[in-house]
Amino acid sequence: MKYDRILIRYGEISTKGRNRHIFVERLRKSIKLALSDFPGVKIESKRDRMYVVLNGEDFEKIIVRLKKIFGIQSFSPAVKADKDLEKMKDAALQLFKRVYQEGDTFKITAKRADKSYPLDTGELNQAFGAHILTHVPNLRVDVRNPDINLRIEVREEAAYLSCENIQGAGGLPVGSSGKAMLMLSGGIDSPVAGFYSMKRGMEIEGVHFYSPPFTSERSKQKVLDLAQKLAEVSGAFTLHIVPFTEIQQLIHKQVPENYTMTTTRRMMLKITDRIREKQRGLAIVTGESLGQVASQTLESMYAINDVTNTPILRPLITMDKTDIIKVAEQIGTHDISILPYEDCCTVFVPASPKTKPKKEKVQFYESFVDFEPLIEKAVAGVEAITLIPKQEKQNDTLEELF
Repeated sequence: MKYDRILIRYGEISTKGRNRHIFVERLRKSIKLALSDFPGVKIESKRDRMYVVLNGEDFEKIIVRLKKIFGIQSFSPAVKADKDLEKMKDAALQLFKRVYQEGDTFKITAKRADKSYPLDTGELNQAFGAHILTHVPNLRVDVRNPDINLRIEVREEAAYLSCENIQGAGGLPVGSSGKAMLMLSGGIDSPVAGFYSMKRGMEIEGVHFYSPPFTSERSKQKVLDLAQKLAEVSGAFTLHIVPFTEIQQLIHKQVPENYTMTTTRRMMLKITDRIREKQRGLAIVTGESLGQVASQTLESMYAINDVTNTPILRPLITMDKTDIIKVAEQIGTHDISILPYEDCCTVFVPASPKTKPKKEKVQFYESFVDFEPLIEKAVAGVEAITLIPKQEKQNDTLEELF
């Protein structure tokens, strides 16, 4: 028997009450986008379930895609059957034999959503269990930890049968929690921060600062490759590339060396906030982890944050570097991030940056320089590039994470 649909379970979306339909619709759109190159697929969404109707499409390839979509708690390849008991039992046996291997144990989990159906859940469990045991020799029941859990859901329109429960990515559908701008460097941390932000339902656009000729075209391509990886998670990813050379040169000419890093970060945050406003974002996301480098002490964050009232989200703030690296490896960004092409932050890093800068001091140093014309010029000169997934090149690197 061939699977004819995939049953999708919502998980956290189920707790959203009156707003649930908004999250369900976001999830439906995410699935539709991810499966856009499967023309036969149809998506049916209901309040508590969603079905991907296969119409002959390759369910194994579709499963690989579904594992990466935020908002799906779990899903099961399934068959739809008429509610006639004998037809249901025949369908269940065929489905069971498809996955059964010698020595497997099993149990039946029946659910009667249609309360008018003449058999209750206990009677359904008994009827299907007896039918499977009769036709599969030497089979044993294990109700606590079975190898195969045959699920039967009797609903108003039909019965749905499945044997596999595949873990999804969890989280919330991308776009259901608003838009934010990700400060995307060429390093390990910021792509991971973007990944975790997407998992909480945020629509993310990237902002990257580019300082030619001090940074090369290869460093720019490196960030585009990282953005491409994030596009594979979200369905599309827009990267805003900011020309930053003039501002960095002015900073290093006018600001004392041990404060250049602080001022550089403040200018980056100001520009990102301008882009956020233009793109109607609600927050800024960074890859900062507390105490990891000089700019990521509490004192530095306090001095840098002074330039904006926009919420700054730091998904990695309490994570160890080894944990961040592990996630980067799993989402496929690590090997790109460690390529030896430096970004503008590493090229211009001072020998002894202040780890506990004073907000009043950095404000004083900046008061002698009019940065505003250069900030406006940088924002006007932004190059925006939208990347979409290269489906044929996707792999299963995200599977280990879930």
